[in-house]
Amino acid sequence: MNAPGGTIAAGHFTGTGGGIPVDTSRVPAREAARDELSDPMYHEHDPNFLERGIDHFWDWISGLFDGAAGAAPGGPAGLVVIVLVVVALGAALWWRLGTPQRTVRTADALFDDTTRTAAAHRAAAAAHADAERWTEAVQERMRAVVRSLEDRAVLDTRPGRTADEAAVDAGRLLPAYAARLRTAARVFDDVTYGGRTADEAAYLSLCTLDRDIETAKPLLTALTAGGSAL
Repeated sequence: MNAPGGTIAAGHFTGTGGGIPVDTSRVPAREAARDELSDPMYHEHDPNFLERGIDHFWDWISGLFDGAAGAAPGGPAGLVVIVLVVVALGAALWWRLGTPQRTVRTADALFDDTTRTAAAHRAAAAAHADAERWTEAVQERMRAVVRSLEDRAVLDTRPGRTADEAAVDAGRLLPAYAARLRTAARVFDDVTYGGRTADEAAYLSLCTLDRDIETAKPLLTALTAGGSAL
């Protein structure tokens, strides 16, 4: 029973003094309990700061999962299906589009700033092929194809021309090779800008195209229409 002045009966009597109960002040009792509980002995098995942080993190993740599972059709099983579908779609896009490139595709020019002959590009392609660097070999052989057409005046020399533009322009003059030129340009773009990796078959196909086009005759009507086909 509470005693006047904020004290509480201790619940026992002293052996002297006519059985007068001993009252203990509420505040000192609370302080004594706090001091007792502050003993390190009581906290030696408590989780440390890192463990508490990890526990809070997993509690947060669990809360998110529970909330999403409650909102998803079919509950937790439906959520798992949705996650698997999203992962599958992401993998399909990654496979189709290739590895994302760090640089923005601002310059798709077939040639860089240096001017090299078709023979020089072929030699560089052959060196890469000998080392089984098929991507670089395909790039150099495609440049050799276009440079050879420029050297023969089938194509005009145009700074900044892309592989696609070269394929379209050359295809008008060499319609028998138009489809193969477009395929070669697409392969060049895939390995140069799309993060793809070329293989030996792609390189050998370009070599065959290069040799076939080297002796091909352009259509005179295409050359004379409007003075220039390009």
